[in-house]
Amino acid sequence: MSRLTVPKTYKLYIGGAFPRSESGRTYAVTTPKGAFLANAAMASRKDARDAVVAARAAQPKWASATAYNRGQVLYRIAELLEGRRAQFVAEIVESEGVTAAQAGAQVDAAIDLWVWYAGWADKYAQVAGNGNPVSGPYFNISVPDAMGVVAAIAPQERTGVSLLGLAAVVAPIVLSGNSVVVVANEASPLSAISLSEVLATSDVPGGVINILTGSPAEIAPWLASHADVNALDLAGAGSIGDGAAWIDLQIAAAETLTRVLPPVVGAPAPSLERVTAFVETKTVWHTKAMA
Repeated sequence: MSRLTVPKTYKLYIGGAFPRSESGRTYAVTTPKGAFLANAAMASRKDARDAVVAARAAQPKWASATAYNRGQVLYRIAELLEGRRAQFVAEIVESEGVTAAQAGAQVDAAIDLWVWYAGWADKYAQVAGNGNPVSGPYFNISVPDAMGVVAAIAPQERTGVSLLGLAAVVAPIVLSGNSVVVVANEASPLSAISLSEVLATSDVPGGVINILTGSPAEIAPWLASHADVNALDLAGAGSIGDGAAWIDLQIAAAETLTRVLPPVVGAPAPSLERVTAFVETKTVWHTKAMA
């Protein structure tokens, strides 16, 4: 008996669910040579706002988890990626037009990156925090604290970053207890949506990581000016339009955001600075002894 194939429909990932865009819009994802691969959801302003609401609702509980627990959750993502390595390699080969070896190297780098950041979850506070000398019978301690909701633009280069770039942006943001709304690589979003399926079956609480697909040029301005977004990572914004659009995003964010990271070329390298870029320093006092 003959059968019909079931083509995969790539949706958004908001609040732990997979909704279609409220606008009903989709766009064709193609190979670099123009061959059709799939239709992906084209996120709208309303989708971006829904994602911020979901991220805000999830952030307090995620931030209250122990650092050790957050590290274990990030490590679990790496485990699940390893188990679905062949699927990610196949998607990257198709969508980026690279060889299987190049795609495999990107997947392996993404897995290693999740492991690298997982290891920092219960250690970065020891590096970023401090015990301050004071004149009096007190301890004065500075500790890093999550900022809240962070919006991010994943790297947008045509090859080499569709999965690795997304991981390089998201992992350091959520490590410290932030939640994130990230706009995936527009030309090659398939591995990002497949990653969201990994997240949905991992231990990441719904709403901590929200993934939008579509046009960064259309979505980013709404995220940059959103009053409930606490910080903005413009890693991939340098590829929007003529390359200068990120300056307008920075201006839009000036009245509501406390911190903006500028664009980078390619996938950001793993670094402790990307973790501390999205924390605030909280200073607490404590008596040394009761009289």
